[in-house]
Amino acid sequence: MKVSQLQKEEYHTFYQTYIDKAGDLDLLEGLEFGFKETLELFESIPNEVYDYAYAEGKWTIKELLQHIIDTERVFAYRALCFARKERAVLPGFNEDDYADCSFANRRTKDDLLEEYVNVRKSTISLFRSFSDDMLFQNGVASDVNITVRAIGFILVGHEKHHCMVVAERYL
Repeated sequence: MKVSQLQKEEYHTFYQTYIDKAGDLDLLEGLEFGFKETLELFESIPNEVYDYAYAEGKWTIKELLQHIIDTERVFAYRALCFARKERAVLPGFNEDDYADCSFANRRTKDDLLEEYVNVRKSTISLFRSFSDDMLFQNGVASDVNITVRAIGFILVGHEKHHCMVVAERYL
């Protein structure tokens, strides 16, 4: 399944930027390719640069990587719930509150990368387990309707977006 097969009603327009950045790869290929690209990028950054923020009030690289991890966990949980036909409305989350409470700046590069690897591998396994029917399931999170497959492509594009930000503003 490719991003070009998504219908506009499968996700809120807020996510269009991430959908557009996902590229037209198969969903699992996108998750796997993004994993390799992201890991290579963050492994190449020297330890001392991880505490750098490009402007006052902006996240450090540690906080940005933690944000990628946290977002992936939240969206993978949403995908799991909707694939299993959960009908409860799932809450949104405030990324800045999550960043403030993460204490990412106290962690090491290696620790954050280990968590990233574990979370992304788990996400790939989760999406690999979904049948076509499960990918078309939908639910409500953050007060908007979304399908499981749209969530997958949002994860691909969200990660790519933040890697571009790192390359353009941090390095």
